[in-house]
Order: sequence, then structure tokens, then C-alpha cells
Amino acid sequence: MTSYGLDVPANAALAGSAADDAEMFELAPISLWLEDYTQLKAQFDAWRDQGVTALRDYLTENPDEVVRCAECIRVLKVNRHTLSLYDADSQEHLVANLGQVFRADMLKTFVDELCQLWSGATTFVSNTVNYTLAGQRLDIQLKGTILPGHEETFARVLLAIEDVSEREVARRQAAQSEIYARGLFENSPVSLWVEDFSTIKQLMDDVRLRGIEDFRVFTDVHPEFVQRCISEIRILDVNAHTLEMFGAASKTELVANAANVFREDMLRHFREQLIDLWNGKLFHTREVVNYTLAGDALHVHLQFSVLPGHEQDWSLVQVALTDITARKKAEAYLEYLGKHDVLTKLYNRSFYVDELNRLERRGPFPVTVIVVDLNNLKQVNDQLGHAAGDMLLRRAGEILGKAVEEPQCAARIGGDEFAVLLPGVDEEGGAAMMENIRELVSLNNQFYSASTLGLSLGMATSVAGERLESVVKRADAQMYAAKRESDTGR
Repeated sequence: MTSYGLDVPANAALAGSAADDAEMFELAPISLWLEDYTQLKAQFDAWRDQGVTALRDYLTENPDEVVRCAECIRVLKVNRHTLSLYDADSQEHLVANLGQVFRADMLKTFVDELCQLWSGATTFVSNTVNYTLAGQRLDIQLKGTILPGHEETFARVLLAIEDVSEREVARRQAAQSEIYARGLFENSPVSLWVEDFSTIKQLMDDVRLRGIEDFRVFTDVHPEFVQRCISEIRILDVNAHTLEMFGAASKTELVANAANVFREDMLRHFREQLIDLWNGKLFHTREVVNYTLAGDALHVHLQFSVLPGHEQDWSLVQVALTDITARKKAEAYLEYLGKHDVLTKLYNRSFYVDELNRLERRGPFPVTVIVVDLNNLKQVNDQLGHAAGDMLLRRAGEILGKAVEEPQCAARIGGDEFAVLLPGVDEEGGAAMMENIRELVSLNNQFYSASTLGLSLGMATSVAGERLESVVKRADAQMYAAKRESDTGR
């Protein structure tokens, strides 16, 4: 009785423990599979007897053997969560349709599991793909363990399967977003630079801590600070258009030659950027000049922005550069056309009038005016055609353009009439200019022997209190007197 009494509680405890284990298995909140890998172990042993040492290489050469390994596994038991996860009515329903659950997607990761077991591990892990019986994809994280006491036979293997589909979908979406963003960055038709300004932020914070309030005055006194800041820019990335625009073969080449891209004339613009940043303006635009690696000037429209989330340290900023060189050239040409005569390349009448008014207000005095008339232009046009007349005008423009130097100016003020303005030049200097023009005319005629260029010149120098309009009239009268004298002499 005593022994019977002692045996009953022991058996009951064992039975209770087994029942608890079964209940925990059944009610576990993750998918659990109890499987028998005995046939797989036997297959491993057979391969070893055949001399197989590198299982992965063997399976790569014999892919059908992977499927054979999968067929060696017997499912002994699954829990409720497994049936729910895979949309199965019962274990029998699930096992009968394992071909729908384990598709070709998982064969690669199954090879990894096999190799872990082949190497002697009693546990294995993998991230793979299964499918529900309804055909829905499941991203799973699998962890397998050979249960204690079955290491020699693989007779009992417990698999824990966690559905990580939500996490993996989010990861794939993030990866796709990154690919999309990277594609936008790389293929943007604008030059994009990603840079780190964190050291510059630290330098400026140090200046602020020293009690500096007016940063513009500070940089006036310490221009070397601007140079220091520009040297602390770290270029993290550039896109393909940047390499094309600056003539660089690679990002490495561009970064290594950044000093050639951002030359000293960039300092003035960069200083203004620093002042904007000092004043809390984390996005700003301006037009600047950069240079290609070949040394060609690039006029660019710069857009600077500290990227969101990096406002406190400026560790990530984006600079967008739009090439406006063509526009700048067009603007310069339009400005040139607004001030110059296209045929002679001299200033036009509009600029001449503006310059005369400016000299009237500001000097310097005295101002000498030389009025020039091209002789016989009408006759040449009538007899030889306008092309010949235009040639005479161009020759006159060459002579007058060569004779004057800034701040002097020569302008075509009428069809065959020109004017030369000589600020700060007295009568003696004006006479020297007229003689220089005559010498240039003589020299020019030696190169154009087919037609003779003749100019009639008149000069007048302002006196104190005289309006420049009167000076021009006196010079004009002198020119007509010279023209009459020339006609009489002929």
C-alpha cells in the first residue's frame, strides 16, 4: 500500500506535466510545428557515406535533392495558431496542402537550414516566405530546435514560426521609397549636392558664445573665418548631373578638386550664406559663379536648404545648382545690344546720351568732345552698294574703338556720325587724340587700298560753367568746318 501510495502521485505528476506541455503547445500565441526529421538525418548519413563534404555545393549541383529533403520531413503536430495563420480547417487539411504553403520561394532559405543542421547545429533560423491555403503571402521568421534527447536521430524537431509580414512589408516599402528617392536624386536634371555643415555650425556657435552679435561686422574684421568655414564643408554625395555639369569622371575626382570648383570669387557669396544661417534662415537662394574642372565659368542659381530633422546640427544639407550660364550670356548680350551699335561695335546713341548726362552731373572736368563724320558714305552706298558703305562704317568703328580707352567712350550717334567723349581731358589732350585718329585712318587705308576711308573731325573742350550740350555744338561746328574744307580741297 505504501509503495502504491507513493507511485500514484508520481505518475499523476508526470501526467499533469505532459498535459500542461500539451496545453501550452496548443495555446501558444505563435505558430508551432512538431516535426520528425528522422528520414532527413538518414539522408545526411547516406550522403556522408558517399563522400559528400560540402552540402551547399552538392545541393547547388543537384537542386532536385532539395525537394527530396523537404519530402523527408513529417509533420507530427501543429497548434491552433498555425491552423489560423495558414487558413487551415485542421491539421490534416494543412498537411494535405503543404505544396501550397511551401513554394519555390523558400527553397533557398531551406538550403540554409539544411546546411546549419549538416554542420552539427541543434538549432537553426531563417527568414523565408510561406503562403496561406488562401494564397496570401506570409513573411515568416522561423526558429527550429532539435528537442533534447533526439540529437542523434532528429526524431523530434520543434519549429516556431512568427508572422513578420507587416514588418517586412514596411521594410520593402521603405526600401522602395529609398530606391525611388535615390532615383529622383541621381536622375534629377539639376545638380544636387548633399553636404555636412555640422562643423560650420559648431564654429558659428563658438563665435556666438564669445558674445558676437553682428556677424557681418565680425566677418568684415575676420575674413579668414569665412575661408575656414568653406574649408570645413564635407561633401557627402552628388548626383549624375553634377558630374556631367562640372566635367568630373567620378565623385571622387570632383571632391578632390572642390577647391577648383569654388574659387575665391565664391567667398563673397558664401559669406552671405553664412550670414543667412547666422540669422536663422535655413533656406536661401542666390546666383553665384562656380567653375568646371576644365576651368570654364558656370553661372548657377543656388538653392540651399538644411534638411528637415537636421536643423539643430546642420549635419545634412542639400544644395541645388541650376546652370544659368546660357541665360546669363543672353542677358549680357541683350545688355550689350542695349548699349552698342551692332555694326561698328561702338556704343550707341542711347548710351552716348546717358554718358553725356552723367558727365554733366559728375565730371570729371574738363570734358573734351570730338565729333566725327564719315565722308562720302552716301556716294559709296549709291555707287557701290550698302555692303561697301557698311564696310566703311565698320572700319571707322575699328579706328575709334582702338583710339579710346576707358573711361573714354566712342559712340555712333547717327548714320555716318560719331562722337568721342574724353572726360578729364583738356584741349591739348583732345588735339593729341585727333592726331592719333588721323594716324589710324592713314594706317587703315594702307590695308584697304580698294576704298579710301575719310573722316572729318571737330573738337571742343568745356570751360567752367559751360553746358556739355554747348560743347557738343561747338565740336559739331568744328567738324562741319573741317568737312567743308575737305570738300573744297578735293
